[in-house]
Amino acid sequence: MAEENKTLVMEFVLTGLTDCQGLQVPLFLVFLLIYLITMVGNLGLMALIWKDAHLHTPMYLFLGSLAFADTCTSSSVTPKMLINFLSKNHVISLFDCMIQFYFFGSSATTECFLLVVMAYDRYVAVCNPLVYPMVMSNRRCTQLISVSYFIGFLHSAIHVSLLVRLTFCRSNIIHYFYCELLQLFKISCTDPIVNTLLVLIFSAFIQVFTFMTILISYSYVLFAILKKKSEKGRSKALSTCSAHLLSVSLFYGTLFFMYVRPGSGPAEDQDKMYSLFYTIIIPLLNPFIYSLRNREVIGTLKRIMKK
Repeated sequence: MAEENKTLVMEFVLTGLTDCQGLQVPLFLVFLLIYLITMVGNLGLMALIWKDAHLHTPMYLFLGSLAFADTCTSSSVTPKMLINFLSKNHVISLFDCMIQFYFFGSSATTECFLLVVMAYDRYVAVCNPLVYPMVMSNRRCTQLISVSYFIGFLHSAIHVSLLVRLTFCRSNIIHYFYCELLQLFKISCTDPIVNTLLVLIFSAFIQVFTFMTILISYSYVLFAILKKKSEKGRSKALSTCSAHLLSVSLFYGTLFFMYVRPGSGPAEDQDKMYSLFYTIIIPLLNPFIYSLRNREVIGTLKRIMKK
């Protein structure tokens, strides 16, 4: 028995959202539809920005990068979840588990910094419009996007490299719909205290730093908008910024509950709902939040449809 307990686990079983067999097919259809709409929305937004020269500006370059990050976030989780809805074999290897978390973690962290970059872009555009073309040049935009993705990939790589030190020899059941890091710590035979502390420290620092930076940027933007004499200019600026703030609120609200205070309050089912929201629902909503209230994007779409 002791020898059996020491056998290393190299495969895990994802229990998914629910054990109820009667819900598997309906849930498959619902999340398949959500995934298809997410792909069409985000890839469509990227295609619109690429196709129309009028949208080749810093704000839309950042928006296209955010759409790509959302596509990666959803694609890292949803396809495996869809397969598990219709399959009785919910097994995922340790390697595939790490790969899944790596791409999810990278895109989620990247999104944090892209939201900061977008907030900075709006701050310069509204508060310092005369220097905007010089400050937000194409080269500077490319650099900011590259740094955002680099930090995202580096942050996720740190956690995956530390995950290698853990061994799994007891249970191989992950009561989740994807390989979530904190869930892996729960079934580890090695003491995961170092991993848990680093997740808490990195998550708190990244989320608090980026959220506060965004909050400060939009505070300056709001004051600048209220000072504007032009009603048209004020309305356009408010429309753009309100879309950004809605996306930020949804994204950070769920992340704070999940990673800044892990295990301190929400029940397991609530954790699943938070995870479901930022892995699947937010990537679905973002392209519509940014597009439906954006006259330039809607105008571009109408021109393409007429052609």
